[in-house]
Amino acid sequence: MIQGRVWRFGDHINTDIIIPGRYLDDYDPKHLAAHVMEDADPVFARSVHKGDIVVAGRNFGCGSSREQAPVALKAAGVAAVVAKSFSRIFYRNAINIGLPALVCPQAVDGLQAGEVASIDLLEGVVRIERDGAEFRFEPLPAFLAEILEKGGLVPYTKARLRSPDKE
Repeated sequence: MIQGRVWRFGDHINTDIIIPGRYLDDYDPKHLAAHVMEDADPVFARSVHKGDIVVAGRNFGCGSSREQAPVALKAAGVAAVVAKSFSRIFYRNAINIGLPALVCPQAVDGLQAGEVASIDLLEGVVRIERDGAEFRFEPLPAFLAEILEKGGLVPYTKARLRSPDKE
């Protein structure tokens, strides 16, 4: 279960907005987190808390295939991104590093900045804590949920290689 404060962004938030190229001289996740979303919201990087949720419109993560974009969000403490749609490469990069990326247009329309929401990944529900309103999304396929549970593709693969019952 994820529970955190909502941060709202609009449509077509590209990877240069998530983590500007001028900060890619250092790939340390802490460095990236210090500058995440600063061109869209100058206070985001210093105000986001562990467990917070980014909510955005259409085509979140468009632009380059920069994997540092989801890394910066996760390192800043973002627990999930809920959007109307994602750039395909951002979506997969997010899953690969263990950051849930959820498509739920109704939640995007219903959630307000600053309010607290919870997400049940297994049940496919986003809930507004203030009034209990719920928005359903298609739960992730089992293999993607397992990748997220393990913390990303690398830890998932390491666990599979160690498992005596691997397929």
